[in-house]
Amino acid sequence: MLLGLENKVVLVTGGGSGIGRACALAFAREGAKVVVADVGVRGGEETVQMIKEAGGESIFVKTDVSRTDDVEALVKKAVDTYGRLDCAINNAGIEGIMAQTADCTEENWDRVININLKGVWLCMKYEIPVMRNQGGGSIVNMASVAALVGFQEMPAYCASKGGIIQLTKVAALEYAKAGIRVNAVCPGVIRTPMVERLTSGNPEAEAQYAAMEPVGRMGTPEEIAESVVWLCSDAASFVTGHPMVVDGGLIAQ
Repeated sequence: MLLGLENKVVLVTGGGSGIGRACALAFAREGAKVVVADVGVRGGEETVQMIKEAGGESIFVKTDVSRTDDVEALVKKAVDTYGRLDCAINNAGIEGIMAQTADCTEENWDRVININLKGVWLCMKYEIPVMRNQGGGSIVNMASVAALVGFQEMPAYCASKGGIIQLTKVAALEYAKAGIRVNAVCPGVIRTPMVERLTSGNPEAEAQYAAMEPVGRMGTPEEIAESVVWLCSDAASFVTGHPMVVDGGLIAQ
């Protein structure tokens, strides 16, 4: 309990697996009350159970972040349950279907943008008024190194993550004087269900992804969660509008 997060109320979207689950568990470890949101009920409820078994406090709210009604209800449930909202981790996202730009379907484009980019905007749209009314808060949006460098056959994903960085900067400027800090995290290649889908469990494909990292391995969800927790803590009180790269040196090449 060294980061000032004890009894804080934290909302994590995409909390049913991967980086989202790691964030939820990390905040719970720091003594926060965690609202886990995910479109997948099983994964979300499993995360809540893990928190409770470790002695923490948590609830699950089924949420499709691309739907206004779902997001509005999520934030309302968090406030109704715990009385406030101190931190929000807007993490939910998908990779979409791999295809070159000219072959990306409109359906795939819309789905990726709606979940990854519109979803982050919708979450902030409802989180910010709560934080403003209570005198402040911290938001971390999950971007990617794909926001900073191009990855072939992922046009919608790269565009959505690039948009998240700009959205983060705009909101950080707009609400700085309201005591709301807004930052983004840009993970490198992290061993998550998303990467597992991209590699299909093929050892050669996994080795290729690991080889992208100068440190010689993929990152872990827990390593990303540590940066997110720090950004939400009092230790990062002068940090806002920042896209923090946590990538094992990938974009330094």
